[in-house]
Amino acid sequence: MHILIFELGLAVALIAFAGLLSNKFQFSIIPFYILVGMAVGPHAPQLGIFDFRFIESVVFIDFLGRLGVLFLLFYLGLEFSVGRLLKSGKTIITGGILYVALNFGAGLLLGWMMGYPLAETMVVCGIMVSSSTAIVAKVLVDLKRTANPETEIIMGMIMFDDLFIAIHMSILSGLVLSGQTTLLGILGTSLGALGFILFCLFMGRKIIGHVDKVLNIQSGEIFLLLVVAMLFIVAGFSETLHVAEAIGALLIGIVLADSMHVKRIEHLVIPFRDFFGAMFFFSFGLSIDPFSLGGSVGVALAGVLLTVIANFLAGQIAGRIGGLSHRAAANIGLTLVSRGEFSIIMANIGKAGGLLPVVQSFSVLYVLILAIMGPLLTKNSKNIYNTAEKLIKWVKTRKQQEAS
Repeated sequence: MHILIFELGLAVALIAFAGLLSNKFQFSIIPFYILVGMAVGPHAPQLGIFDFRFIESVVFIDFLGRLGVLFLLFYLGLEFSVGRLLKSGKTIITGGILYVALNFGAGLLLGWMMGYPLAETMVVCGIMVSSSTAIVAKVLVDLKRTANPETEIIMGMIMFDDLFIAIHMSILSGLVLSGQTTLLGILGTSLGALGFILFCLFMGRKIIGHVDKVLNIQSGEIFLLLVVAMLFIVAGFSETLHVAEAIGALLIGIVLADSMHVKRIEHLVIPFRDFFGAMFFFSFGLSIDPFSLGGSVGVALAGVLLTVIANFLAGQIAGRIGGLSHRAAANIGLTLVSRGEFSIIMANIGKAGGLLPVVQSFSVLYVLILAIMGPLLTKNSKNIYNTAEKLIKWVKTRKQQEAS
């Protein structure tokens, strides 16, 4: 047991070191967590008592990572509001539909180009359509762009994307995790999963008043226990219905978002989200052998290129519909490029379903590249737009000269 505790302490120290590095370079923390996990693991050396292979603790670290998924999705649910999305107007809904359609289409194209089976292609679509809420929100705050006119559209499109991902994950769970092999069986399981989501949302609005009464207690300890109990029970029950446990966590978060105690819940959950979320990204990196990624470089770069093009087009159209300038519209598309937590969750669903290992390898490189590129593209969006504008003007001038 002492070996387990020591290895766990070593893992937390490595995660903290990765966090310090990200702060020093003032960059997104997610790639650092993944990279430090990839740097150790089964292929790492043993230096005396410091066993970086994490043989004793790997199962426990993986379990802590699963908890990280639950707390990440639960917190996202607390921030989510379907009603707010519907009130956000035509621009956000139209932009959100366009964003999802272009990125999902890019995933279908990539899956077709690589010759992947249906299940693998659907996982790739989920990986490519999932913008990182955590990275995008942090970058907007760091760059002091929260008051920019395009920011409301950006966050609204992310909300729409998150809603779509919740539905896609439920259908994907029926396709990948249920073990069904016939079209009728897959359709039945997927519709059952979607029905469970709608039932939870409907019943949540009905019983939220009673839940508020139960949570109306002074003791912070009991309050936290009740909230975590609801989270684990709903997430665990959803998994028995072939709905990813992450969706169960998201659902209970959405339900509690309408609670009068939502601010208190958020305050208590944030430390759990941060700690277990870090363990999730570390455990994901720990499961990856970096020497096995070489065969996925080409497909990952193709996915990155398709994503940048799809996002830029979606941003331009959504921005213009909203009456924004071309420069502000460019900010939308470039800001939404980052990929992170949802893409990794999608990849883990594929892994749990026993899909081709190439999906996992693709997701690692794809997420790492875009988690690094995304903040850089956002920070330099003005320069990128100015360069593109000069290039377009140069091409037009060249054509006019050739015509004359």
